[in-house]
Amino acid sequence: MADLTKTYDVLVIGGGNAALCAAISARKAGASVLVLEHAPRAFRGGNSRHTRNLRAMHKTPTSVLTEAYLEDEYWEDLLRVTGGHTDETLARMTIRATAELLPWMEECGVRFQPSLSGTLSLSRTNAFFLGGGKALVNAYYVTAERLGVDVLYDSEVTAIDLDDGLVRSATVTCRGFPATVRAKAVVASSGGFQANIGWLKRYWGDAADNFIIRGTPYAKGRILDSLLAQGVQPAGDPTQCHAVAIDARSPKFDGGIVTRLDCVPFSIVVNRDAQRFYDEGEDFWPKRYAIWGRLVAQQPEQIAYSIIDSKAVDLFMPSVFPPVKAGSIAELAAKLTLDPVALERTVNAYNAAVRPGAFDTKTLDNCRTDGLTPPKTHWARPIDTAPFYAYPLRPGITFTYLGVKIDERARVLMQDGKPTKNLFAAGEIMAGNILGRGYLAGFGMAIGTVFGRIAGKGAATHAHH
Repeated sequence: MADLTKTYDVLVIGGGNAALCAAISARKAGASVLVLEHAPRAFRGGNSRHTRNLRAMHKTPTSVLTEAYLEDEYWEDLLRVTGGHTDETLARMTIRATAELLPWMEECGVRFQPSLSGTLSLSRTNAFFLGGGKALVNAYYVTAERLGVDVLYDSEVTAIDLDDGLVRSATVTCRGFPATVRAKAVVASSGGFQANIGWLKRYWGDAADNFIIRGTPYAKGRILDSLLAQGVQPAGDPTQCHAVAIDARSPKFDGGIVTRLDCVPFSIVVNRDAQRFYDEGEDFWPKRYAIWGRLVAQQPEQIAYSIIDSKAVDLFMPSVFPPVKAGSIAELAAKLTLDPVALERTVNAYNAAVRPGAFDTKTLDNCRTDGLTPPKTHWARPIDTAPFYAYPLRPGITFTYLGVKIDERARVLMQDGKPTKNLFAAGEIMAGNILGRGYLAGFGMAIGTVFGRIAGKGAATHAHH
């Protein structure tokens, strides 16, 4: 039973994957631990509830991972999507540490399964959770509580009192009542600020009103704001975020993984003017899906449409919403409130530019366009077989990249570069150290799990000394 009158060894702020990994690691190291989760119990787990997998380095096949996925290839994949905007030391630390994660996670009750067909072709690189992120979160909570971790739900930490690099206390609203919590060490795992539309509008303007927040509505960024205001060194670009193209019919918050659309590589994507604006087949979808939210956000009214025909409709995991269906391109345009003449012109130009090749969803095939701007580099086939289908797209924001600077021990750094004395960070609140831009499928969970464990152990060690 949680007791807010006592001083805990370790206070963990947040209730998602990184927070739970920190709590379990600290408790296994002998520390008394309190977890404060902003959400009510039914919605615990932050964005981790909506995840499906974790990207893991491995030298040989495992029960759920095929072939091998070694450090250099993992690093090159990350380098490609970030464009070099990453801390190589922290990134390589994360990559190497993923090689030992799966057995530890299984000890904590997490179960795995082979990758799902029709997802992202990740059987070699990503371990999928049996039951998804919700099952993972539930397993971690069961383990944490069995070990003696205290958990309080409906408990928002509104501020951290940081004095000369030392956390003195945390101000909390617990089930509507104010409280002050003290601990010898603190792990901040409270996520980004993606659910704070006002904060997003500082960088995106009114366009942010059309963004859909894929995950938890509780990620308001209050801890991040509190720490930055007290001289903690920031990390990451505030204009960058994990933003994917999701079904425009999704709820404003918490729609989760089922709202994501994986049809883009097999389609053409047009904006409100029925014009294409980017290469849909640039690379494998796991390495490109997280650029499409930003691309759509840059289009008029932050809306786009993925257009496919009956040849492609079964090649990807469908959205929770059915596609818009029509017998002709003109009829499809009318249903989407697009200019039928403009959409027919775009489709005809694309079809004329397609060069025949050997279509293969598992390789960077030679099905491409010629003389078209922008090109479609792979998986280009004519859109010519009725019925025709479309999915409306909006930017779906998963998490923001602005966070706090940390060192290899997950200690939060002040503006002068000195580490704080008892404050650690893990998860989305520090992911910007490694993810300067872009995204790699399953890498957010890798960062959270690796640095959650590091932060938990570090916090427990500090508390004991």
